[in-house]
Amino acid sequence: MTATQLTPLVVTLFTAAVNVGIATADLAGARFVLANSAEVGVPRSWLPRLAALKLAGAAGLLLGLCDTALRPVGAAAALGLTLLYLGAVGFHVRARVLHNLAFPSFFLATAAATLALTTSS
Repeated sequence: MTATQLTPLVVTLFTAAVNVGIATADLAGARFVLANSAEVGVPRSWLPRLAALKLAGAAGLLLGLCDTALRPVGAAAALGLTLLYLGAVGFHVRARVLHNLAFPSFFLATAAATLALTTSS
């Protein structure tokens, strides 16, 4: 396996893993998730739905790795996660909660990197 084959695999697996992790925190009602969502104006009732979107995105990324025919599923999942985290960054900016903007930006960067690598390979 060459570096050009390994890089998309590693980035995609990492993106899927961090999304499963944050979705788990959303579903568990982790204190930092509840505080952050309240600060940016996201209703608590949205958290299970957002977690479901993150888990669906992670599953789509993993499906896209399974077979060449499923690669468009992975690309669609990466696009969906990118849009989700663009929205999260937008919520932070709209609420002027910039002290922890790095967190949604990090998730946005992983999703966008996966999207770029998935569509270029």
